[in-house]
Amino acid sequence: MKKRALCGLLVLIMIVATACGGGSGAEEAGDANRTKDQVIVAMGPGSEPEAGFDPAYGWGAGEHVHEPLIQSTLTVTKTDLTIGYDLATAMTCSDDGLTWTVTIRDDVVFSDGQPLTAADVAFTYNTLKTSSSVNDFTMMREAVATGEYTVEFQMEHPYSIWPYTMAITGIIPEHAYGPDYGQNPIGSGRYKMVQWDKGQQVIFEANELYYGDEPELKKVTVVFMDEDAAFAAVKAGQVDIAYTASSYSGQTVDGYSLAAYESVDNRGFNLPAVKESMLPDGTIIGNDFTSDVTVRQAINMAVDRNVLIDHVLEGYGSPAYSVCDGMPWYSEENEVSRDPAKAAELLDQAGWNVGADGIRSKNGVRAELEILYISGDSVRQALAAEVGNQLKLLGIETSIRGTSWDTAYDEAQRQPLIWGWGAHTPMELYNIYHSVDVYGLAKYSPYANSQMDDLMDQALAVSDLEASYELWKEAQNHDDVPWIWLVNADHLYWVRNGLNVAEQKLHPHGHGWSLVNNVDQWTWN
Repeated sequence: MKKRALCGLLVLIMIVATACGGGSGAEEAGDANRTKDQVIVAMGPGSEPEAGFDPAYGWGAGEHVHEPLIQSTLTVTKTDLTIGYDLATAMTCSDDGLTWTVTIRDDVVFSDGQPLTAADVAFTYNTLKTSSSVNDFTMMREAVATGEYTVEFQMEHPYSIWPYTMAITGIIPEHAYGPDYGQNPIGSGRYKMVQWDKGQQVIFEANELYYGDEPELKKVTVVFMDEDAAFAAVKAGQVDIAYTASSYSGQTVDGYSLAAYESVDNRGFNLPAVKESMLPDGTIIGNDFTSDVTVRQAINMAVDRNVLIDHVLEGYGSPAYSVCDGMPWYSEENEVSRDPAKAAELLDQAGWNVGADGIRSKNGVRAELEILYISGDSVRQALAAEVGNQLKLLGIETSIRGTSWDTAYDEAQRQPLIWGWGAHTPMELYNIYHSVDVYGLAKYSPYANSQMDDLMDQALAVSDLEASYELWKEAQNHDDVPWIWLVNADHLYWVRNGLNVAEQKLHPHGHGWSLVNNVDQWTWN
């Protein structure tokens, strides 16, 4: 056992003793009586919200999107990723798309007993608009409580997918909000936080004032551990469910089974779609090789996604063809059949001829790529290496290099980088593909398609959310392939026998809190 895994396990034994109210640590953690109304969940250390459980600073939003357990939200994403209601009882949008009117329940109180009203909803959204470090509320001008249980969202511009934003925005109490709120949160959600030992664990207990169905599990303890320590804790019977990596999938553990949950947690790489140039600010963008649309089409057609799944993910994943696979707005037109022979033929026809060294070139431009990955991420490194091997068979010289996020964003403006994306909102598609104002190119990799921009703008402008889905689908139907999507990685967990984890939604990017979105529905045999 690695030293850090042993240290993590010793810490966990002490945590479990505390979470269970004392006792003998390991023995008590495995006691069946303890597990009838509580659960211990191991998440990665990156899952702990550094700024606390405040929606303004990442809790529920940010990169790893989930519904907050402590706070209620106006809407929820259902298992089919369409929208349902939580606090909301009715919702309308004006014909011009500039006013959303939401009526909320009149029977909700915060965990301190104070009533939740439309004033709290308006306060939440106006506060997050001005102070949030993660939420993008630039599309909203102001939230106004027009009655005790009615709130209006007045928009700067139409935004048809506003209900997806409402599904991750936890409502905070105006009367109890302050600088230390994230450390001592008060909410109206299914659970309340009763203890947070930073860097180690957080303990939630069922909120006895919750307006919905009473959770079967009265206590949820989340411990933060790296992969090695989490696996050691599983083998010692110290946790009930723990995240794991595909590299552990060949193991067996008495009393546990391996669960794989499908995701839209995708990995892919960008291909700069313009020729190399220098912007007025001195930034170098573009790539003379990948600026040829035929090159991008050929690469997309040549990649063997199933080999990537088998070799890198140990079989736990699915082919990725977009950033929104499996979503209501996904277009099957994204899917491409692997055909390396046709890919080679396309390059031949476009004048990318194979030289004596086996590498293609055209008009003095050599067919070569340096594929970047984030150092320390073994999955992205392995994907880069395997993709490189496959492209060499097509006559493209490849190399791979680790880099850091400090420079990756700039480097990706001129060469491919292995990225991770996936969220329960069409804005993921918009943010990656839509051109921005400054230079008329997309943000993360130089690319512009005015037809796609127009369709996405139309999708945002309609007043009917479900009608927007068809426009998002149509926006994806183009052949210029500025991104190559590779795999959707299954999220893997060791689950103690007898624990019934309720039906999981398609997990977004990030291996953490999404698992417990529905922990109030979990049961034990």
